[in-house]
Amino acid sequence: MEKILIIIGDASEAMDTLYPYYRVQEEGFEAVVAAPEKRRYHLVIHEIPPGWEVTRESPSYHWNSDIAFRDVEPEGYAGLFVSGGRAPEYLRYDRHLMDIVRHFFETDKPVASVCHGAEILAASGCVRGRRMATVPKCKFDVEICGATFVDHGCVRDGNLVSARTWHDNALYMKEFVRMLLDARHHRRGYNPE
Repeated sequence: MEKILIIIGDASEAMDTLYPYYRVQEEGFEAVVAAPEKRRYHLVIHEIPPGWEVTRESPSYHWNSDIAFRDVEPEGYAGLFVSGGRAPEYLRYDRHLMDIVRHFFETDKPVASVCHGAEILAASGCVRGRRMATVPKCKFDVEICGATFVDHGCVRDGNLVSARTWHDNALYMKEFVRMLLDARHHRRGYNPE
């Protein structure tokens, strides 16, 4: 079974993480959760309550990682999913994670990012010259690293599909799954004719 690597840490957003986790499994992929260490992590819920102008963070589910970043061999994975939440603020400083991200771009494998996950991709140096979506408050992060911010629920640029928030799950995950299935068919020599 082909594996999809899902990146999390403490304060990863629950909807950003869990919908993709189960969605890739529905298509016959194995979801493998990677984090700084192999342990239990605390997911959060991000929402803007009525009358607020900023995001409120609340506790959510706890989720175990399957593998630490330093132990990931990215060659063994068919795709990469980068979750949002506050976790990317500190995960982007992990050198092992940066090596993992660069592998997926260098080998042109499917990559998906939602919300603050864009901070990890931006820090990797792999977004220069690309169009990408993220939550508007991360616009600066992608632009300072050379990408063009697009305020849309699904933006595809080559092997990268990105979205603003979990509200866009149905839009960008449909494209990410399509990318994974197309890559699978290509690896297996599938010819639709």
